[in-house]
Amino acid sequence: MKYRRVENGLVHVYTGDGKGKTSAALGLALRAISYRKRVLIVQFIKGPWRSGELNVASRLASYLKIKAMGEGFIKILSDRKPFAVHKQAAQTAWRYAANALRQKKCDVLILDEIIVAIKEKVVTEKQVVDMIKSKPAAIELVLTGRQASTKIKKLADYVSEIKMHKHPYQKGILARPAIDY
Repeated sequence: MKYRRVENGLVHVYTGDGKGKTSAALGLALRAISYRKRVLIVQFIKGPWRSGELNVASRLASYLKIKAMGEGFIKILSDRKPFAVHKQAAQTAWRYAANALRQKKCDVLILDEIIVAIKEKVVTEKQVVDMIKSKPAAIELVLTGRQASTKIKKLADYVSEIKMHKHPYQKGILARPAIDY
């Protein structure tokens, strides 16, 4: 095989049932920022509560923008919001991300928990597939979330699956600030 360098952006998928998909995407974001790349993270499920990544974004504002646009996890923990509220938030996030991509407002676009948004039917797989197929060549696109479909995995250039072997949640321990969010 002959190896070559490419200047075009590629598509990454971080999926699986283990902890660390968003953390992997944030690691890629930090690497890109170190090369003065503009990074936009649109969070599709995470929303109402403050997370560690939002705390650091203000310190890196020249290069990093995070938009937490979800209404929280759907149908788990204490979620009591109507499905329509989740869907409206996800579609607003989708339009925001698609517009940023079209206008090339970033060099790296991370769609955090987009795979879960597809699974929960607040964003369609067709929307995501169409975005992958039509993304501007120079932009790196990162998708995170459990249970990525075969179709999305086939379209991606990188697919990393994070497998859970143990998790504190299995012992009744809730997510902790600074470590889990």
